[in-house]
Amino acid sequence: MLCSFTYCNDCLLCKAGNHSHCPRFTELNFGGDKDVFTTSGSNDNVVAGAFFGQSSFANLSIVKQTSIVNVQSLVKDKAELQLFSPLGCGIQTGSGTVINAAKAGPKDVVLVTGLGGVGLSAIMAAKLVGARMIIGLDKVEKRINLAKELGATHTINTSTLGDKTLKEAIQEIAEGVGPTIAVETTGAPPLIQAAFESLRPRGKICQVGTPPFDFVMNVGWFEFMLSGREIIGAIEGLAYPPEYVPKMIQWYREGRFPIDKMIKLMPASEFKQGLHEMHDGTTIKPVLCW
Repeated sequence: MLCSFTYCNDCLLCKAGNHSHCPRFTELNFGGDKDVFTTSGSNDNVVAGAFFGQSSFANLSIVKQTSIVNVQSLVKDKAELQLFSPLGCGIQTGSGTVINAAKAGPKDVVLVTGLGGVGLSAIMAAKLVGARMIIGLDKVEKRINLAKELGATHTINTSTLGDKTLKEAIQEIAEGVGPTIAVETTGAPPLIQAAFESLRPRGKICQVGTPPFDFVMNVGWFEFMLSGREIIGAIEGLAYPPEYVPKMIQWYREGRFPIDKMIKLMPASEFKQGLHEMHDGTTIKPVLCW
């Protein structure tokens, strides 16, 4: 079994296939099931165990039925199950945003801001659909190099821009007019603003990274109307996990979705090392194995 986000499956949106934007999404994934485990010892403490529908930072997890994707017939062994374990969240989010939300294709110029697990999954998906130009943006050189290996045709290192603004650097690479699609995975307000402003007319930005709750983007509404741009909020790649997870496994089998290049299996006891390697770009997606 693999786990993904939780949805109610009963509301109008879920029945229409919009599970990732279920009205009860926040409540179901972040609001309930606080008292699941207790620590052992002289000072027993209650430990929450269902964060984001799974809370897998434990050797046991309690999940709702809608969080489970049955992959018994698709996974060969335990090693593959470990490799595929991130498919239900970050990898699904990045790739699904490109395919389901942006509906990218061969004519598109795709910008991906932030090259962590979500961003690199978006890079792979952009290559999968044949986007003619794929621009990866980050400040960590190791992530940028991996983006090139996974399909980025151009890259921008934000730590070496010099006198250029971020908007100028993006538009200069994107044929002088900007990308047709921006997938924003960082949630950093300056990057959100720059990605939106760099879009060419009729371009669309898909916001994936979580910004500060009080962030308000400055949009000139008249200019926005004239530009024909689109702003799309995308949760979990607008994917329906029971259908989308098997697709990702099939793409991997076909050699078109090389998730193994950004995943590293690590003993759970080495979680601090995993965090360190994520920060410096040595590892993109550490998977803790119990």
